[in-house]
Amino acid sequence: MDGSDRRLETLVGGGAFFECPRWHDGRLWVSDYWRYQVLAIAPDGTTEIVAEVPGSPSGLGWLPDGTLLVVSMLDRKLLRVQDGATVVHADLSAHSGPQSNDMVMDAAGRAYVSTIDFAAFAKMAATNLVRVDPDGSVSVAADGLLFPNGSVITPDGSVITPDGSTLIVAESWGQRLTAFDLEPDGSLANRREWARFAPPDADPRGQAAPWSCVPDGITLDAEGAVWVADAANKRAIRVREGGELLQEIEAGDLDVIACALGGEDGHTLFLCTTPNFRLPPEEAARLGSARILTCRVDVPHPGHP
Repeated sequence: MDGSDRRLETLVGGGAFFECPRWHDGRLWVSDYWRYQVLAIAPDGTTEIVAEVPGSPSGLGWLPDGTLLVVSMLDRKLLRVQDGATVVHADLSAHSGPQSNDMVMDAAGRAYVSTIDFAAFAKMAATNLVRVDPDGSVSVAADGLLFPNGSVITPDGSVITPDGSTLIVAESWGQRLTAFDLEPDGSLANRREWARFAPPDADPRGQAAPWSCVPDGITLDAEGAVWVADAANKRAIRVREGGELLQEIEAGDLDVIACALGGEDGHTLFLCTTPNFRLPPEEAARLGSARILTCRVDVPHPGHP
């Protein structure tokens, strides 16, 4: 297993809680939950505030015409960013859990938004993955998910999935990655376990801490493997379908919340980290101790988030 000795460098610090990184148009775009901002960060660390989101920004994505979409977590809306201002693209509340979360978009401009329930940790209540079509219509794409978090879509017709696209979502409380076939009409089919981190045949919800892995944000590489931010164990791991652990990168005393592949050649792994993801929002904003770390990896991104 390779990767534990790869050198981590700091791209930027001073954040409250960085989440949902995406490499797009030569920069890293990221949400800072508790500063209520969406940022775009150049390779030299130069940072631009591209949107203010009072409801706490989360998942990011782009419509085919280049318009940025942002999940507004606390008020369960999907926003469009236009000329620096935000307008409502879709209201998710009818189909969402108490909070909206991360997001991935397909090539047609459909958004798949994970929804969660922070307050139901003990019960580990199931929530939905919500689909938003380009016209703003909202429906349930999949239900019964245990804290659906980061998602990726494999490129259609690639060496990874020659017969079509696959959507993979991290179920944090389920300690697994779950896959669906992404049908041409945007519906999801053939639900299956892509990788499992809990003990075999165990109900992950009943497992006592420490957990094997709590998958948070994820990112796909060109070989079809997935980098997973393991929020419970201060690391990022690279796994292939079936759950084989290929690489592990430890972040010392920092919690690893999300990850993305990017950079000019696609070989940079970005990690959103914080010393304590349980800090109250006001304290996290006051301390500004969140950081985005980078390291070089062998396999690049596949050309799609």
